[in-house]
Amino acid sequence: MNKPKFGYGWLIKWILAAVLLSGGILMKLYEVKVVYATTGIAIVLFSLLRVVPLMKTLKKEVLRTINLIEIIFDTIMGGVMIYVVFSGNSDDAFWIGIYGYLLAIFFYARGIIYMLSLYYFQEKSEPLKFWFHIVCLTLGPAIFVLTVMGVDIISTLGWIVLFISIGGGIYLGYDGYGGYQKYRETSKSINERKSNQKQPTPEKELPKPIQDETEDKQPYAS
Repeated sequence: MNKPKFGYGWLIKWILAAVLLSGGILMKLYEVKVVYATTGIAIVLFSLLRVVPLMKTLKKEVLRTINLIEIIFDTIMGGVMIYVVFSGNSDDAFWIGIYGYLLAIFFYARGIIYMLSLYYFQEKSEPLKFWFHIVCLTLGPAIFVLTVMGVDIISTLGWIVLFISIGGGIYLGYDGYGGYQKYRETSKSINERKSNQKQPTPEKELPKPIQDETEDKQPYAS
């Protein structure tokens, strides 16, 4: 069996596109529960997966202690969000309002700790990380103010995630379409090669014997 040159990555991208679009739509339909659960799980994963690399690479004990306190606090915060969803209390007005404050604290604390590490403890960084934490420092107070003003942060975040999921689904679908075209071209070339191999080769005619000219010149006996 001939192995195709291109694999089935296009199929995986189409499945991921469908999952992404479905997740965005479900988040908007059941936005309170899904947004709460998604945010809580994301915060817990972001916190726990950082523990070992951070503790191994941070040089100063003070920095390790500060970051460990942040990780513990964020893990508890994410765990509370997950508990609120599974306890069925996510639709309560109290928890809907608390969500904005928790999210604001998460972003602001991340930005502050990064800046402390950068300027007071001489930690090295790169431009992308720097600007990301500038965004965190901006988002934290902005979400806090919007929550105080009574803006529904969960609904706003639901719309943002829906647009992101639609854009990501379109990108994955288009990328998978290109991969599928290559897959079909490869399949076509394999089939054409097989059909050419099955066609019988025409038999070559044997050369006719050449008559000796000397025999033609001999006279016939009368």
